[in-house]
Amino acid sequence: MDIKPWIAAARLRTLPLAFSSIILGTCLAASMGSYSITVFVLCLLTTLCYQVLSNYANDYGDGVKGTDADRVGEKRAVASGEISAASMKKAVWLFSILSFIFGTWLSIVATQGLPMIVTIGFVVLGLLAIVAAITYTVGRRAYGYSGLGDISVLIFFGIVGVVGSYFLQTNMLNWEVFLPATSVGLLAVGVLNLNNMRDIENDRAAGKRTLVVMMGLKGAKIYHGVLIILAFDCAFLYNALMDNSFWSNLYFISIPFLVANLFSVMRSFDAEDFDPLLKRLAITTLLFALTFGIGQVL
Repeated sequence: MDIKPWIAAARLRTLPLAFSSIILGTCLAASMGSYSITVFVLCLLTTLCYQVLSNYANDYGDGVKGTDADRVGEKRAVASGEISAASMKKAVWLFSILSFIFGTWLSIVATQGLPMIVTIGFVVLGLLAIVAAITYTVGRRAYGYSGLGDISVLIFFGIVGVVGSYFLQTNMLNWEVFLPATSVGLLAVGVLNLNNMRDIENDRAAGKRTLVVMMGLKGAKIYHGVLIILAFDCAFLYNALMDNSFWSNLYFISIPFLVANLFSVMRSFDAEDFDPLLKRLAITTLLFALTFGIGQVL
């Protein structure tokens, strides 16, 4: 079996985006004096499984619907015929099981000493993440075809990732942590928005009603600007409320890259123009998470 199509379908370039929330949540936990390398590693492994599951399910769902037939950018395995729909479906099942195993393991290890209801709650949350990853494009009522993908990304790439990893290491829940969690979530939504701007014509023809299809390209660009600005505002507000040190502003390093991304978006009109901007914003999101998190620890 040729493993190259499977590696390509896993879309490993999306991992920096997926890991950003775990890194930030862990740094925020460390800033509170609580840190567990075991929980951190399990969070990364669980997130890795979720991300590969999501990418495989997306490839399968769009492939069987014919959405990816003429897309720009990376070709999809099922749509191109490199991997059969039946084989991809088995891979979705495999990573669903792996995601459940690692998610449950993480929940049990990280909630030792807490009431059983907390452990059960995180196991249920993990199951919801699996369902969300699959039903984004799979099924007759795939929510990614109804403009709800942005909300899902905000919740799972931002709030659940950051707040969840923070809680699992501190066993505390502070409402202020939702602010940087929202920042990372909004930047992740920005990556999805770029993806949907690139695919607007293809999605419109296939009946995939993303927010970009609903708003049009001009509206999507304005929306993109709002996402970037709000992400920065949430981070700024967190530091203002926490009265942190000078180093908490270390994330300012990422601002020029965010501004450059925004200006590039405003000047882009063709699908080929948007494609390279996805990777840049994903890496910038990781840079933001690292610099913001490290700034809290220093």
